[in-house]
Amino acid sequence: MVETTHPGNIGATARVMANMGLSELCLVSPRSFPDPAATARAAGADHILEQVKKYETLERAVADCGCVIGATARRRSLAWPLLDSEQAAARLVSESQSTPCALVFGTEASGLSNAHLDLCHAHLRIDVNEAFPSLNVATAVAVMAYEFRKQSGHPLPLVTDQKARENTMMKMGEFDQLIKHLERVLHHTAFLAGPRIRLVRKLRRLLLQGVQSTQEINILRGVLTSLEHALGVSPKDKPENKKTPT
Repeated sequence: MVETTHPGNIGATARVMANMGLSELCLVSPRSFPDPAATARAAGADHILEQVKKYETLERAVADCGCVIGATARRRSLAWPLLDSEQAAARLVSESQSTPCALVFGTEASGLSNAHLDLCHAHLRIDVNEAFPSLNVATAVAVMAYEFRKQSGHPLPLVTDQKARENTMMKMGEFDQLIKHLERVLHHTAFLAGPRIRLVRKLRRLLLQGVQSTQEINILRGVLTSLEHALGVSPKDKPENKKTPT
């Protein structure tokens, strides 16, 4: 849960998680937690609140995750894999057999920002009445917690080499470092001469759909490092510290 403003929603989320057999709740910069309102709304699910992990940024919260799905009610200009509640639950339950996963919900007033959604492999949109699409965040969690409970009762594909998959599955933190490396290298070319934020988002989306393993990350970063040598720049040069060649 990202930047939750009402602690009561944290408590309500903990309660429904306990109802559906879920236990790991992470909070990113909540306005108030711990809070008596959260404890009251948890209605006895204190064990969930006691185990809450708090982070300053979503980037840090999902750094070790191999699959991240972000909930959004808004239509986005950039096409991104969009899943309904059943599809999102099925993917997360399946992926969780081999890598840590996260389902991300935004603040009550505005949901997840574009920067938050850029950290996700896919987006979730819960099917609601288009005339009144705003869904309380704890209610949205309840919908997905129920889907998880249904999906977890289904037989899961057999992972034949669990240890090998754990060693090679790309983590979001590794992918973020790849994108930062790519942006740093492209800064020294004319490729990012135009509006860079939207272009980098498109590049991120493109790579996120194809890059899946740590080995692939290492290959691409090796390519970028070789380009840095060819351009005659230090791998540690930051865009703000070096002018773009004219």
